[in-house]
Amino acid sequence: MTGFLFELAFFLAAPFWLLMIFAPAWRLTERVAASPLTVLPLLVLWAVLAAPVLPELWTAVSSPDIDTFRELVRLPNGAGAVWAQILAWDLLLGQWMYREARRLSVPPLLMAPLLLLTILLSPIALPLFLVVRAVRTSRAPARPYEPALR
Repeated sequence: MTGFLFELAFFLAAPFWLLMIFAPAWRLTERVAASPLTVLPLLVLWAVLAAPVLPELWTAVSSPDIDTFRELVRLPNGAGAVWAQILAWDLLLGQWMYREARRLSVPPLLMAPLLLLTILLSPIALPLFLVVRAVRTSRAPARPYEPALR
């Protein structure tokens, strides 16, 4: 069951990523990306996975050291909970990047690879996006971001 929940985490996030990458100009995409509620299914899944290992999880976050963290992720539910948390964080980060890119009129063909990289390795994608953002900000004034309300 834990294996299924681990895989389910990706499928809960994938539709939002697909919208931002392949349909960036759709109003639905703008509305979805403007909402932090997109991560709620992942957080519910995190809670389901974390509940059975809550003592180990609490120990790992309240007194962090590498060995305690290794023990947590050796547990199937521990690894699954960490995975769901990573996916939720990456999705929120991707949504922010998407909204900033729209505000700064960054071309979708530039953003698509950056968003894909955010899914895979957000610690590399974020600094790259920050460079793009700095360049765009220095060249032209940004338009205020207004998510589609219709």
